[in-house]
Amino acid sequence: MVEYHDTEWGFPVSEDRRLFEKLCLEAFQSGLSWRTILDKREAFRRAFDGFDPNAVAAFGPDDVIRLMGDASIVRNRAKIEAAIHNAARCVELVEKEGSLAAFVWSFEPDPLEVPVPQGQSTSPTSVRFAKELKKRGWRFVGPTTAFAFMQSMGLVNDHLHDCFVRTRVAEARQRFDFVR
Repeated sequence: MVEYHDTEWGFPVSEDRRLFEKLCLEAFQSGLSWRTILDKREAFRRAFDGFDPNAVAAFGPDDVIRLMGDASIVRNRAKIEAAIHNAARCVELVEKEGSLAAFVWSFEPDPLEVPVPQGQSTSPTSVRFAKELKKRGWRFVGPTTAFAFMQSMGLVNDHLHDCFVRTRVAEARQRFDFVR
């Protein structure tokens, strides 16, 4: 958990595969501890072909059965089916928007927007983001999951104000140059 916190959580991400992985893992985490998901992360990567959206979108009923029998991941049928379904939605989104990253970063909060108080589990932006995903047919990505995703992939810097990583994330964001 410490390494994840210190080197990954909140740092900006622009690679589609990593973004899709984070969206999937946040959905799998719903109702569980983040430690459980992190402990199973490598198994999830193996089970879901490295979270390649094109590969996962091609999964069929036999893959659902295979995944339901894989004790190294969270075996929740609804979440497994949502990950496969969302992979197909991701492929559609990339065809329409150019990349998942372009779509996600279009939800970057305005720097002048009043920050969400720390400890909140949603934000006005996460509500808009979740609604847009739902409109596009995505599953298991409500406002709370969307906000956790936004925190993890660097759309918002939600490290505590006295956390040493907050400054490192802010510096990484300044150097981050995502071309839309």
